[in-house]
Amino acid sequence: MTRSRRPSAQTTAVVLALAAEPTVWRYGYELCRELGLKPGSLYPILMRLADRGLLEASWDTEVPSGRPPRHLYRLTGSGRALATELSRDPRPVTGLREGWQGA
Repeated sequence: MTRSRRPSAQTTAVVLALAAEPTVWRYGYELCRELGLKPGSLYPILMRLADRGLLEASWDTEVPSGRPPRHLYRLTGSGRALATELSRDPRPVTGLREGWQGA
């Protein structure tokens, strides 16, 4: 497999934030506030992670009346493995699917 570039600092921050409580579903808005990212930066990252199988996305099924449904996010097993690698190895990430392109 070809050597892939390490994810951007923003993507790394998102992965590590989700890995802090890997079984908990998180809202994008909550992640924006926690990480100081704008929605225009965060949501493309979440979509790329989901497209690569590193993140699960689900609709919130317990929506109070009058509030639109929102997506929830959490890492998959592959996403948790990436988080582990990112948290302990400062060198470039390897073993990801081709086409990572430093998301």
